[in-house]
Amino acid sequence: MNDSEPVGQHSKKITKNSRGYGLKQIAQMTLGSGNIDLAVELPKGEDLNEWLAVNTIEFYNDINLLYGMLEEFCTKKSCPVMSAGPKYEYLWADENKKAPLKVSASEYIEYLMTWVENQLNNESIFPSAIGVPFPKHFVSIVKVIFKRLFRVYAHIYYTHFPQIVMLGCQYHLNTCFKHFIFFIEKFNLVNAKELAPLSELINKFKERRNEENKK
Repeated sequence: MNDSEPVGQHSKKITKNSRGYGLKQIAQMTLGSGNIDLAVELPKGEDLNEWLAVNTIEFYNDINLLYGMLEEFCTKKSCPVMSAGPKYEYLWADENKKAPLKVSASEYIEYLMTWVENQLNNESIFPSAIGVPFPKHFVSIVKVIFKRLFRVYAHIYYTHFPQIVMLGCQYHLNTCFKHFIFFIEKFNLVNAKELAPLSELINKFKERRNEENKK
């Protein structure tokens, strides 16, 4: 995570003195230590929903920044469908588009990022005022957000990794994705079936972590 301004029109800031700012600082400090297991851990005495909210916003900004670097490569011509390899194709549907819609990857990701941004800006879901409770269905909404954000990572790895390497951003991509996956694992946010497109990479990250923990 970082404080860079995400590319494009989508971003969500947690500003100083606002709700969640303290937890954001904790998240950045622990991530900066290089220990991702520690970075995903719920800080002692903190509320789970607050921790989920802060990290959801930060992961959203991370993915927005990463995809923003690839927008010129991800066009309707180069990516006519939203996919993660030949086995996985995603159709878009939301409360406005009930029937699944086949669109290009760039259109899908625009719909997706706009939808997530709308959830983050909805005060009844992500309240910004201190003391206002989260809704009872908060965790279920967070799970949908993470499921959808994963699809952007899946598309990037399958379709645009050569461009990521060309830009010299593969280490940053891997670090962001590893953090994202370990957070999902810690709080059981996305089921294994949804993660299948990148299961091989995810397993490698976990194996490496297990080896490091044995040292």
